Amino acid sequence: MKSILIAAAAASAIASAAASDTPQDYTHLLPLTTGAKQGVLQVRLSKDVYLHARSPLLDDVRVFDASGALQPFALRTPAPATRTSRRELPSSIFPLMSTATAAGQLDLDVSTATDGRLLSVKVRPDNARDKAAQPPHLAGLVLDLGKDAADTPVSALRFTLPSGQREYSAQVWLETSADMKHWDTIGAADLNWLVNQDAQTLSNDRLEFDARSFRYARLNWRSGTPIQFAGITAEQLVHADVAQPAEQLLLQAATGRQAQDLVYAVPPAVAPGKAGLQFSEANIVLSGTLGSYRELPARQAGQGPAWRFDPLASATFYRIAQGEQVRSSGDIEVPPVHATQWVLRTTAPATARPALRLSWQPATLIFLANGNGPYTLAVGRERAAPVVRELSQVAPGFSDAELQKLEQASAGPARQQQGSGAQDATAALSAANAAQQRLLVLWGVLLLGVAVLAFMVWRLLRPSRS
Repeated sequence: MKSILIAAAAASAIASAAASDTPQDYTHLLPLTTGAKQGVLQVRLSKDVYLHARSPLLDDVRVFDASGALQPFALRTPAPATRTSRRELPSSIFPLMSTATAAGQLDLDVSTATDGRLLSVKVRPDNARDKAAQPPHLAGLVLDLGKDAADTPVSALRFTLPSGQREYSAQVWLETSADMKHWDTIGAADLNWLVNQDAQTLSNDRLEFDARSFRYARLNWRSGTPIQFAGITAEQLVHADVAQPAEQLLLQAATGRQAQDLVYAVPPAVAPGKAGLQFSEANIVLSGTLGSYRELPARQAGQGPAWRFDPLASATFYRIAQGEQVRSSGDIEVPPVHATQWVLRTTAPATARPALRLSWQPATLIFLANGNGPYTLAVGRERAAPVVRELSQVAPGFSDAELQKLEQASAGPARQQQGSGAQDATAALSAANAAQQRLLVLWGVLLLGVAVLAFMVWRLLRPSRS
């Protein structure tokens, strides 16, 4: 009876500890610094969070306010930011001389090279009107932007006046073509260069349009006097993905389960996207496979578990000093898996013990600041229940652009709480004692049942013997 009471009390204590969820229940705290008062904030999880987390999925991460109230939060993998830049392409200019009033009415005689480059563009003589009475004049311009313009869309043309000309005003129309046969009108612009009394120039020298890919262009004037510009430059919008800053961890090697294995202990929350080796030797080449161990159940009773090596990525790692230059292998892409041990298996036992370099993309935590600041990020608790929510439950109605512009809260260095490790050890010891007490109670009940059954059998057999 006493054992049963002890087991019940221990189970009750464990249930109470599991129900508690306060900052004191976690091993490390990180203070959050915020600026203006905002309803939704974001913070990029630092390396400290991944080093001290006990769960692969960050189930033991919390956000508390100043009074210890839990704040709703969601985890989000940030998408690569897009950087837009302008690239300029100088064009080759071919004047169209004719008596016609518009370049679109001209029949052109075009000569091109094998790669599509324009060699010459002329107006056919039979299309010249009143050639004897009126001399030809500049009716339009044909542009060759080069083969690079056909691959990346062009969004604008920028014009440069001839040398010595400071003022000019005209309306220019733009047509584009991919083969010099079929033309599409895509835009127009009023070009102006004005000079004031202080010799300051105010200019509108760009013709902008919806970005499109083309190689050839034709310009004609709707107003103003046609001139041959000193230069016409095409502007391309180049969009490039900018990766978010990654975290990096350097791990030392230990002896593996086989002679050609090196083992590296990895925090459970780290799922790297890239891996590499860092050598201390001056010249070394090492071919190997990165992977992890997997425990398999025993095939027969009484045997211990078996271990299998699961390969993830193979590469040749090296560091070679040649003269004054050092060549070294870079990081390779690896599947982002959670494994507490990463293994380097070489083709033969190696004397070198390189360090393993892991890189991963940290998650962004978005939380609803509905408490009283300052806020604290807590991490480090065994068997913590997940409380992460869907993003729509933390920031409903926010678009991706709005989420990227959320105010960034900065996390300070992790501070280990005094006694937090002792509390975890005490809780683990209490759980072990409770399990042992439950086991003793079960064995006692079983033995008692066997004794009662034996007594009943003895009572039944006694009259027959008499």
